[in-house]
Amino acid sequence: MRFSPPAIALSLVLATVSSTVVAQKADDQINPKSLALLAEGQSQLKAGNFAAANDTLETALAIDPRNRAAFVALGRVAQAQQLPGKAIRMYFEALSIEPNDVNALGAQGEAMVQRGAMERARANLARVRTLCKAECAPATQLAAAIAKGPPPAVVAAQTATKVPPKGEETSKAN
Repeated sequence: MRFSPPAIALSLVLATVSSTVVAQKADDQINPKSLALLAEGQSQLKAGNFAAANDTLETALAIDPRNRAAFVALGRVAQAQQLPGKAIRMYFEALSIEPNDVNALGAQGEAMVQRGAMERARANLARVRTLCKAECAPATQLAAAIAKGPPPAVVAAQTATKVPPKGEETSKAN
């Protein structure tokens, strides 16, 4: 009698946990509708229709938020629109699903170059090369982007906002 309440509570907990585990899908089973929208969004991106591609890819993610390739494609759309911050965030979302996705790492590094974050891009390149173990397309593309450097507008903005060292500050004339 005195073990009845704990036994009932334990059985309820086990029944609840087991039913939620059974209801979950495996990570590799992406909704086919989401995959179809991903393909449509990628074709719209290639055609240069960025607004439609963005809407289609966001719909694909609304259907299945585990669609890592849709996050990468959204990052590509953002880069094409000269929005490297948004692109980096999209690649981060893809990497939160699969941290060793070399395509997302390489694309994120390219967006970092576009933004002017060269050291972080080099860190991504090192990680991509470690994961690939041999030369792969994401590593080659990222290395080429790093060698090219950030766009001239980003370089100009970075040099304009640099603060001079303490000894070289200009003094005000009285």
